[in-house]
This record gives sequence, structure tokens and C-alpha cells, in this order.
Amino acid sequence: MNKHEFLQKLQAKLTNIPDHEQKEITRDIEEHFIAGLEEGKTEEQIADSLGSPQQLAKDVTANYHVEKVNQNTSSENIFRATWAVLGLGFLNVVIVLGPLLVVASIVISLWTVSASFVFQFIALIVKVIITPSAFQLFELFFSITLVGLGLLLGIAMYYVSKYLIHLFIRYLNFNIRIVKGGASK
Repeated sequence: MNKHEFLQKLQAKLTNIPDHEQKEITRDIEEHFIAGLEEGKTEEQIADSLGSPQQLAKDVTANYHVEKVNQNTSSENIFRATWAVLGLGFLNVVIVLGPLLVVASIVISLWTVSASFVFQFIALIVKVIITPSAFQLFELFFSITLVGLGLLLGIAMYYVSKYLIHLFIRYLNFNIRIVKGGASK
């Protein structure tokens, strides 16, 4: 495969990143071809050393989305980065999606517990309005205790969630390095 065919196939696969990024990647690949030609290699040898354009496009897309998450940590960016890393290989479905689903379900469960502790106070108020004769002081103090625990758990979960997002981004970067063949860094 010559330079033109390689770049054409690469550009066809780089549809999920902005045009300016595509142009920058194309320039980098062209520079790689120029450097290789100066070293006496043929275009076919250079193209072979770069690997398949499809895999290169997957790598570039994954790197782009993970870098975007590093700049702006939003749920949309995290989802896109996760999806791009999953596209690097079938094994990544187990390696990336498995831990993500486990951790996400634990975090969502703890957020739900926090919210239910806080909002159970509303249930107590409704109960007192409906059946005031059934009110016991113990219920009030127990309810206030649960609200306090819910607020503390909510605050803790806020910081835990931020840390886990940061950790997951680092895990995605690590996974990309593993897929590319170099775990050092």
C-alpha cells in the first residue's frame, strides 16, 4: 500500500474527530512518510511499519477522546472515551467495561442510599400529616439521624465519584498503552 492509499483509508476511518485534528494527524503521517523516504525506505515499507490504517484510526480516536476527557470531564466525554477504547479490541470489552459496570453500579447504589436517607424525612412528615396519632419521638430522632448520615454519605460520594472518574481516566490511558504494546510510563 502506498502513501496515497494509506492516507485515504486513514481519513475514511477518522470520521469521529474534528477536521483540524484529522489534518494534524494527516500531516504527521505525511512527515513520517517523508522521513522514511529520506532513510531509503519504500512507501510500502513505511505503510507496513505504521500498521493498518484502521487500527491506527482506532488508536488516534481513542487517544483524542481520552485527551478530551482530561481537558473536560463530562459524562458525554467519558462515554465517548470509553467507547473509543472499547473499539481498540474485543478483549477491551471485558477489561474496560467489566470494571466500569461494577464500579458504576456501586457508586450509583451509594448515591441512591444517600438520597433515600435524606428524603425519608419527607416520608415521616407525610406520615405525621396523615396519621398524627401514630407519631413517636423516636421516629423523629431516628429520621434526623438518617438525614445526617445521608448528607455525610452524599458529601463523601461526591469526592469518591470525582476520584473514581479520575482513576477511570487513568485506567483508560493505561489500557491504551497496553493495547499499543508499551505499559511503561
